[in-house]
Amino acid sequence: MSVYLYFSDDEFPNPLNENEEIVAVGGDLSFKRLIKAYKLGIFPWYDRYTPILWWYTYPRLILELDNLHVSKRLFRIIKKREFRVTINFDFVKVINMCAYVNKQRDGDTWLLPEMIEAYTGLHELGYAHSVEAWQDNKIVGGLYGIAIGKVFFGESMFYIKPNASKVAFVYLVNYLKKFGFWFIDCQQSTGHMRRFGAHEVSKKEFFTRLQEAIKLPHPKEMWAPQEIFYP
Repeated sequence: MSVYLYFSDDEFPNPLNENEEIVAVGGDLSFKRLIKAYKLGIFPWYDRYTPILWWYTYPRLILELDNLHVSKRLFRIIKKREFRVTINFDFVKVINMCAYVNKQRDGDTWLLPEMIEAYTGLHELGYAHSVEAWQDNKIVGGLYGIAIGKVFFGESMFYIKPNASKVAFVYLVNYLKKFGFWFIDCQQSTGHMRRFGAHEVSKKEFFTRLQEAIKLPHPKEMWAPQEIFYP
């Protein structure tokens, strides 16, 4: 593992040359460093007891958008229009709710104040985006992530009402398809994402596909705050 405690530059090791999933330690959450990390498939994940840990997980779980699987039960919920779904209506609310719900569930959260501040800054710069599910004029679920090129890097989701975050996710996938996105990086391998149709790819395949996809631009106007719809 390459250890970069207090490294002063913004460079990361090539993750293909590393034998561990943690490829660097330390540094800070500056916007420049975060974007460089994501372009390499590296992301920060740590808690209040550790320094910043930079991960390149593998094999990597991704969702190719055409492979989205929606269960019959979830499809019925979507068709009933139980939730209204928006993009970028309230990023700060969504990321703070992700932190709050995770802490209530697990007793702690990796979404520390400095993480929330950093990703809120990325949102203001046009890189980080939120999806909100509404019911009775209240946000009852949602998710956020990073968009670079034709890749969406999923970060976290929450729900107060059952199925709210699932509906938001399905809406997001269909919205990304309209603009030619290639895949969603799920980062961690979970049964939840597998049930949506996500699958694992090798360390090298993920890196190769990522480098190709981030070079392709997407229209910035797609992230204007708006309500989105299921086809």
